[in-house]
Amino acid sequence: MDRAVQRRLVGLTAAVAALGMTAALSGCGSDKGSGDVTLRLVAADYGTGADDSSKKYWDDVTGKFEKANPGIRVEVTVHSWKDVDREVARMVKDGRAPDIAQIGAYADYAKAGELYAADEMVAIRTASNFLPSLADAGEVGGSVYGLPFVASTRLLFYNKGLFAEAGLKAPQTWDDIRSDAAALGRRGVTTPFALPLGQEESQAETLMWLLSGGGGYTDEVGNYAIDSPANIATLTWLKDKLVGKGLTGPVAPGKLDRQKAFDAFTEGEVGMLNGHPTLMREAEKKGIEVGMVPLPGIDGPTEGSMGVADWMMGFKQNGHRTEIGRFLDFAYGDANVLDFADRYDLLPVTSSASAAMEADSKHEPLHAFLSALPNSQLYPFGKTSWARTSEAVKEKIGSAVEPGGNPERVLTDIATQALQAESAE
Repeated sequence: MDRAVQRRLVGLTAAVAALGMTAALSGCGSDKGSGDVTLRLVAADYGTGADDSSKKYWDDVTGKFEKANPGIRVEVTVHSWKDVDREVARMVKDGRAPDIAQIGAYADYAKAGELYAADEMVAIRTASNFLPSLADAGEVGGSVYGLPFVASTRLLFYNKGLFAEAGLKAPQTWDDIRSDAAALGRRGVTTPFALPLGQEESQAETLMWLLSGGGGYTDEVGNYAIDSPANIATLTWLKDKLVGKGLTGPVAPGKLDRQKAFDAFTEGEVGMLNGHPTLMREAEKKGIEVGMVPLPGIDGPTEGSMGVADWMMGFKQNGHRTEIGRFLDFAYGDANVLDFADRYDLLPVTSSASAAMEADSKHEPLHAFLSALPNSQLYPFGKTSWARTSEAVKEKIGSAVEPGGNPERVLTDIATQALQAESAE
């Protein structure tokens, strides 16, 4: 039987069996005082095809939720990551906002007053269970509007086989990276260190390097600091000591997209690169023994890794605050959070699920990423200017490290665009 039909039958059966509870359901229902409610959820697809589509996960979660909550149906639409943010933006613009969206950005909607704050939707036990660093990243104006949905951190990956053949140890500093890459290059490794600064994900690669150099996109109080002395020094080192020495492979960093670099690593053509849990699994499937260490810094391992999070949010338009909250409380239960993390080699965003993952030996390959999460630094998601700033990074950052490039000029240009975007907020 079609899943949607099954859900309708479940809702109908529950309604018939609970006629005497109609008034109670209405009393604790939506802000508009309706009876039975249908929530529309739009989510991103983390899978690579029909077999591992996120739709399967959401069908399972919503089926269980509907069974436990007669009178509330959940219709799920899943889009690829390339399309989902644009689709939600179009729906909002057309006056058809979903009730719940699981996408990559929330700040624009929060600033426009289109979202419920977390404390308007979810139970205290849910809101207080998010890892603090992730909850803080979901704030706009002192309130949490973006609920972290899933997270990841980054480590430096190296090919253990290539390192063993060259008699090398895992790198701990930038100088180690440079000398190890030089040794690998002398042995004929195609790409001693992959530096993907192409437009696909260069804002992530850039942040990892900025953090390892003691900088970042923002300062300690959250103001943009893109052209700080530390950031200029970091890109200058990359230009002179890695790219300029021919240690980053045959493709110029500004032309190298992350997926191409990852694919080359799984084929044994890359000695080192910055990676995430999914790459670890893919490489091991192809027989690559992966070593992982914290991001090397100037004098030793970087204390704070880069963290990545995606976001869940509740829209006000349809007035289903109570039902949205009830669904989110259910969705953030440990079993659901861990199930999603398991399916896609990602990290849970709640303290209780993180503790459960850390205590489970089957998740041992993820423990290094998990331990880096509490001290990780994320993009400045709370700035509505971040989307435009990120695009400026993607467009320009590769030119900073190319022959004849000027890191200071490029970073100053990006910083100017960031401040202009911020002043227009």
